Amino acid sequence: MSTIAAVVPPPAPAVRAPLYKSLFVQVVVALLLGIVLGMAAPDFAVGLKVFSDAFLKLISMIVAPIVFCVVVHGIAGAGDLKKVGRVGVKALIYFEVMTTIALALGIILAYLVGPGHGMNINPANLDAKALSTYADNAHKLQGGGFSSFLMNIIPTTSFDALARNDVLQVLFFAILFGVSLAMFGGEKGKTVTDLIDAVSGVLFKAMGLIVRVAPLGVLGAVAYTVGRYGVGSLTQLLSLVALYYVALAVFVLAVLGGVMRLAGIGIFKFLAYLREELTIVLATASSDAVLPQIMRKLERLGIKPSVVGLVVPTGYSFNLDAFSIYLTLAVVFIAQATNTPLSLGDLLLVLGVSLVTSKGAHGVPGSAIVILAATLNAVPSIPAIGLVLVLSVDWFIGMARALGNLIGNCVATVVIAAWEGDLDRDQAARVLDGHERVDVLAGG
Repeated sequence: MSTIAAVVPPPAPAVRAPLYKSLFVQVVVALLLGIVLGMAAPDFAVGLKVFSDAFLKLISMIVAPIVFCVVVHGIAGAGDLKKVGRVGVKALIYFEVMTTIALALGIILAYLVGPGHGMNINPANLDAKALSTYADNAHKLQGGGFSSFLMNIIPTTSFDALARNDVLQVLFFAILFGVSLAMFGGEKGKTVTDLIDAVSGVLFKAMGLIVRVAPLGVLGAVAYTVGRYGVGSLTQLLSLVALYYVALAVFVLAVLGGVMRLAGIGIFKFLAYLREELTIVLATASSDAVLPQIMRKLERLGIKPSVVGLVVPTGYSFNLDAFSIYLTLAVVFIAQATNTPLSLGDLLLVLGVSLVTSKGAHGVPGSAIVILAATLNAVPSIPAIGLVLVLSVDWFIGMARALGNLIGNCVATVVIAAWEGDLDRDQAARVLDGHERVDVLAGG
C-alpha cells in the first residue's frame, strides 16, 4: 500500500480565477466608481439611474416564474405533505418570534438614544403634499384590516399574480399547485414535476446571464444616490440613520448570530459566503435582485430544496426583520421629534399594530413609508404628518433595510432546516470553509 501511495501524484492545486472576474470585486469597483462620479459630476451621475432601473427590471422579469417553479418542485418532490406542512408551521412560528424581537429592539434603542429629542418640530409647519401618494396607498392597505390582507394573498388569476410579480400571491398559487401535484402523483404527475424542474434549470441559467450585468446596476444606483442627495446634505437626520445601522448590526450579530450558533454555523462565515449577493442588495436597495441566486446558494450549502423553496419566498413577505426594526424606531423618532409623549399603552399599541402591518410590506410601492403611514394611522396620538421627516433619508435607510431583510431570511432558512433535520452540516462546513466551489453565475 505504501508503494502505491508513493507513486500517486499529489492533487493539482486549484487554479484561482483572476480577481477582475470575481463578481464581488466587480461590484465593489462599480460601487466606488459610482461614489466618485456622484461627487465629481452629479448631473451626469443622476442620469445613470437608468442602469439600476434596467437591472432591477431584468431581475423582476424572472423572479415570479422562478419562485413558482422552485416551490412547486420542492413540494411535489418532497412527497410527504405532512412534512411540508410541518416546515411551514415552524417557519411561521420562527418568523413571529424574530419579528417581535426586532420590533422590541427598535423601541428600546429609540428610547435609550433618543434621536428625535431636541428637534422640536411643529407638525403644522410640515408639508403634507409630499405624503399624498403614500397616504392614499396606506389607506388602501389598511382598508379592510385583516380581511383585506387575507384577500390580497389570493390572486385574482394565477396569470395576474405572475404578471404583477406579486411574490406572496405567486407563492400561494405555487403551494396550491405543488400540493395538488403531489396528491395527483403517478407517471403523469412525475412528468409534470420533471418538466417544472427542467424549466427551473433554464430560468436559473437565464438568471446567471442577467447577474453578469449587476455591476452596471450597482454603478447606476450608487451614482444616482450620491449625485441626487450629496454626501453631506442630510446631516440633520444623521443620528436616525446611524442609530438604525447600529440597531441592525446588533440584531444581525447578536440575535441572528446567536440563533446561527445554535444551528452550528458561524454568522461571519455565513455572511462571507453570501458577500456578492449582499453587496448587490446594499447598492440597489432591493433584495429581489438576488432572490434566485440566494435560493441556489442555500441549496448548495446543504439545505434540502423543499425547505429553501418554501421558507425563502414566504420570508420575503412574513419575515422582514430589518423592516420591523425601522418601523418602531421611526415611530418613536417621529414622536420624539414632534414632542409627542407616548404612554406604555401607546407603545404596546405600536408593537401590536406593527406585528400586523409589517406583513404587508413587500411588493407595496414605497413600502416603508406606506406601511409606516398605515401604522401611524392606527396610533392617533402620533401625528402622521411627521412622516415627512424621514422621507429624505428613506433611500439610505432602505439600503440597510433590504440587506437586513435578506440576511434574516437566509438565517431563517438555515435555522428551519436545522430544526427539521434537513441541513447537511458536513456539506455546509465544506462550503463555508471554501473547500467546495460554488458558482451560481455558471448555473452549476
